[in-house]
Amino acid sequence: MSNIESQVKRDMQAALDHLKSELKTLRTGRANASILDKVHVEIYGSHMPLKALANINVPEPRQIVVTPFDHSNINAISKAIEAAHLGVNPMVDGKVIRINVPPMDEAIRKQMAKQCKEHGEKTKVSLRDVRRRFNDLVRKQKADGVIPEDQMKKAEKMIQDLTDKFCKDVDATCAEKEKEIMTI
Repeated sequence: MSNIESQVKRDMQAALDHLKSELKTLRTGRANASILDKVHVEIYGSHMPLKALANINVPEPRQIVVTPFDHSNINAISKAIEAAHLGVNPMVDGKVIRINVPPMDEAIRKQMAKQCKEHGEKTKVSLRDVRRRFNDLVRKQKADGVIPEDQMKKAEKMIQDLTDKFCKDVDATCAEKEKEIMTI
């Protein structure tokens, strides 16, 4: 049973970690280098993540500076940032790319908060999928005679308790991000 518990925790933690990485890419009122995490640049005949091609800094609260390791790639990087539809406009400035992060108006803030909630709901769905998968496994073990019924009930309760705990964690994480988005 402890084996099942550790597997459930591992799978649910993976879903929560994925949510946190997704929320990092959402824009807030301040410049955040993480919004560029999903940007991939086509260079040398393949798609490469921006982080592998450039140094990314946030020198000011409303500006991101991208410094390519190979300055011949600066235009390809700038085009990839534009193509990512992040709501920012990259400007080539010599050997660096400057991205001024405009202040978000109320409509954009609400849209970002809505995206945050959508990510949270998707994560809850994946948590419920984990719960269903492990409940099915426990029920199958009981049907095969591997475990008795009382142990099956304890396992189902443990799985439900973990699901509730991780759902609360998802809600707290999303609420924290929404607060950050709505802060002017």
